[in-house]
This record gives sequence, structure tokens and C-alpha cells, in this order.
Amino acid sequence: MIPHLPEAFLTRPLAHRALHDIAQGRPENSRAAIKAAIAAGYGIEIDIQLSADDQAMVFHDYNLARLTTAEGRVRDTSAADLQKTQLRAGAEGIPGLPEILDLVAGQVPLLIEIKDQDGAMGLEIGPLEASVARALQGYVGPVALMSFNPHSVLRLAELVPDVPRGLVTCAYEPSVHLGASVCDVLRGIPDYDRAACSFISHQKEDLRRARVADLKADGARILCWTVRSPQEEAHARQIADNITFEKYLAPIAA
Repeated sequence: MIPHLPEAFLTRPLAHRALHDIAQGRPENSRAAIKAAIAAGYGIEIDIQLSADDQAMVFHDYNLARLTTAEGRVRDTSAADLQKTQLRAGAEGIPGLPEILDLVAGQVPLLIEIKDQDGAMGLEIGPLEASVARALQGYVGPVALMSFNPHSVLRLAELVPDVPRGLVTCAYEPSVHLGASVCDVLRGIPDYDRAACSFISHQKEDLRRARVADLKADGARILCWTVRSPQEEAHARQIADNITFEKYLAPIAA
């Protein structure tokens, strides 16, 4: 049985990396940004990286330098040290997922993106998915999981089969990390049914792709990333059921 995306994920815009605003002292994925999103009534999207001791940490980048006062890879740093590593423009360290689950506590929908730990959307995954699954035990409230890496989503289907899951998808332009052949496969979103997904979160500029239309026609819910203005939102909502947004305050339907 496929766990369906709760309706709350379709009625409340999702604050990208929470309601972050450096000018207001709210860094990406921070406690302050999460509290602000809850107060405003938004859903929340957060990112999860793995610490050196296999703990799920709420952080977007693979390296620390852009978002913190430290340097080095998240994967090479213990959870205790990450929690003491100060986020730029904020007075707090990097939170672990269990703490953020306690903070959100089902008040608003929470969309959790597991960042690819393989480096090329391959099979070298497992510890991060297991840590996320442990953290979610007993959590009550609207929550969903997603990843760019289809192998990660397949593992989540095994570990937490009752939690709705989806794929983060895009136009997949070849890069240093992803060759053309891998991009050609991923672009077709071939793992949607195999992973028993109920949604995708697709790149907003690529929403008119035929594969997205086919998935929507078959009942998939379509989220999109990342909308940064009312004009972009109006365009995205012609196709998407909901948006992930930043840099403005998206309206919440009455």
C-alpha cells in the first residue's frame, strides 16, 4: 500500500529550508527559521546530512564553510561538534533531526529531504536513512520524506513504509558528479512506482516536462522548488499542487 501525501502538504506553502532570513538572524535550516515558519503557519522543508558518527543533522551543504564559521565536511564532523558549530548570522549551532522533530511536534507539515551521500545517486547509502528512520519513531503529525537519490527513497520504503515518500527531480543537466548517461536515466523518473512514491518535488523551470504531466495524470502529487516571487508562484501553480518558496511570503489559502 502506498502511503499518500497528507492534504496539509497541498494547502500550506512549504518554507524552503524553513523561513530563513539572514537579515532577521534566521539562517537556513535553523531553529529560529523553523520557529518563524511555525508562527506564520507555513509548512517546512528541511535538509538532512550525516555526521561522522552517523547522526542525522539538519543542514543543507556537504561542507561547513558557506553556512557556518567553521570549515570541513559535515560527514567528517561528529554530531556533538556540529551542534557546537555556529551558524552564520545566528546564535545557534547545527541542530540534529530529533531536536527539530520535537520542536515542530506536528504543528505544521514537515518535508524532509535526505541529501545524497553516494555522490552520484548510487548505492552507497544506508546510515543516513537508518538514522532518519530511528528519529521518526513515534513522531505524530504530517511528515514526508524525499531524496534525489532513488536508492535512498527505496531504502526509506523498507525502513519506514508508512511514511509518505517522494523523489526530488529536475531537468538533470550533466555535471562533474553526474554523467550524461546517469542524467538520461534519472530525467525519466523511472523509480517512482518501484519506490511506491506518492509525490515528486520538481524543478520549477522544468514543470512542463511530459513526464511530469504523465505522473500527475496517474495521480502523483506535484510539488516544486524553489519559487522566489509571486510571479514565479503564479506560473508554477499552473501545474504544481504546491510550492516550496523563499525570499518572499507566500500567501496561505483561507
